Amino acid sequence: MSGTGSIVEGGAPSARSRALAVLRVRSRALALGVLPAALAVVLVSARMTGRLAGGPWPAVTVAVCVVAALVLLVGGVFAAVVLRASPAVTPTVPLPESAAPDLYRLVRDLADRMDVPVPSAIALTPDCDSWLEDRTHAAHRRAGISGGRETEPGAAPVLVIGSPFLWWMRVAELRAVLAPVVAGTGPSAHPDIADARNFVRGLDAAVDVGSRPGLGWIGRPARLLLRLCQVDAAEMERGVAAAASDRAQGVDYGLRIVAQEQVGLAYAGWDRLLTRVALPAWRMGRWPAHLDAGVVSALTELSRRDRLAEGYTSRLGERPACDLLERPGVIDEAASLLAARLFHGGPAKAGPDWSPVDWAAYPEEVVDRKWRAEATRLHEALDALAVPPGPGPTLDRVLGYLTDAAGEGAAGEALAGRLSGDLAREERCAGAVGSEAGAPVARGADAVPLFPLQPPRSGRDLLADHVTALVCAAAVDSADAAPGLDWLDGPVLLVDGVRRADLAPRVLSLVEDGDPEPLRDWLAEIGVRPEKPVRLV
Repeated sequence: MSGTGSIVEGGAPSARSRALAVLRVRSRALALGVLPAALAVVLVSARMTGRLAGGPWPAVTVAVCVVAALVLLVGGVFAAVVLRASPAVTPTVPLPESAAPDLYRLVRDLADRMDVPVPSAIALTPDCDSWLEDRTHAAHRRAGISGGRETEPGAAPVLVIGSPFLWWMRVAELRAVLAPVVAGTGPSAHPDIADARNFVRGLDAAVDVGSRPGLGWIGRPARLLLRLCQVDAAEMERGVAAAASDRAQGVDYGLRIVAQEQVGLAYAGWDRLLTRVALPAWRMGRWPAHLDAGVVSALTELSRRDRLAEGYTSRLGERPACDLLERPGVIDEAASLLAARLFHGGPAKAGPDWSPVDWAAYPEEVVDRKWRAEATRLHEALDALAVPPGPGPTLDRVLGYLTDAAGEGAAGEALAGRLSGDLAREERCAGAVGSEAGAPVARGADAVPLFPLQPPRSGRDLLADHVTALVCAAAVDSADAAPGLDWLDGPVLLVDGVRRADLAPRVLSLVEDGDPEPLRDWLAEIGVRPEKPVRLV
């Protein structure tokens, strides 16, 4: 095995030519920076030989020398920033070989079959994607971002694998999906491509440095150089991807077509699990400790409901890729904590106000607490609007306030506005507490959440959610109901062990039209007593 990978693939020559174009941008910028110095050397030499004696030349020579010195100083500082600025590194869960020897063996076998360098390490990301990431920059070693051989100069890129793939995919499917990714280490090892990538990543890091106070002048030339080489850099990456795809053609190509269907299915299930199931827990200060295991349940439920997914559950009898890990539960917990940080902005470590929750305890510790916390906030908003308290925090109090015979929903708008303001104040207070705790100001890839899951909810949506929560809490207290978990829809209300999915339109009728009758009929059917006080947080 050559260990470098040839560049005979269709996309590699194009990638190399584009890399040279990127490097030409760097060369031209360097030439522009030394041009005043070269002119100053010519003028000083001419003055010393007596060819530019008298006239304005002494003053011109001094002026050019001053300009050249300033340009060299500024250019030197800018070049130092580009060279030393730390490029963004994706937050991942490191996976040492001792934690997954079988997975490392699979990746080495792939690299051997395709005659490309073996990735220097493997890491996991809580997302449905896989890629190669270079971590050889000197700034990464200085910052201690990675402590293994992946940061050594000239080391192969790190293979980053989406953790949901390991739990949902079978071993053969994972191998087929990773083949073109691992093949990318071949073109990546070419010195021109590696040099061009380092230059672009340095410019991108310099733009981030330029956003800091007093360093704005660094960002302007960095952005200009990025614009000049962005087309060639993008085409270079396309060429690298094409070359990797060509090299991987002979490795499980037929299976890869089938496995790509599983990638799309995994993405759909993962998105629903995060937005419908994990997000409510995160907002309650809890983080589900086994999201990757949960995605299997979510996708199994999806395949049961979706006729297009029929037959997918038959795959579950094959060996799952998570069997390649020595301790899958520990890895799942670490990936779940990272997911909460990336998608919600939670703390990096568990604590008293940020504790894990198992799926078995989710209904009681998340769903029930969520309903009662929102019911509490709803009654506090009514108190702030001077609504008569009645015999306690009852459902009747809310029904009476929101009832509007004219059907205009004016009371609902006032209550929705109050809830929005209260929730915004709670979030600001939580942010202020974090700042007082001495947390550093995060920038670039350190700023979380990197990928917020949902935009802010409207006032009407908040009001509907809070009324629904109060109704569910009342049903649990006074009827034969219980909190439940649906893998695709999140918190649900179970009556006699059966999910009730007909509550939402009745709540909307009350919130938007001021009509309580559909909801009152539903409450009577379930056996909920609106006049009975609800147990709050």
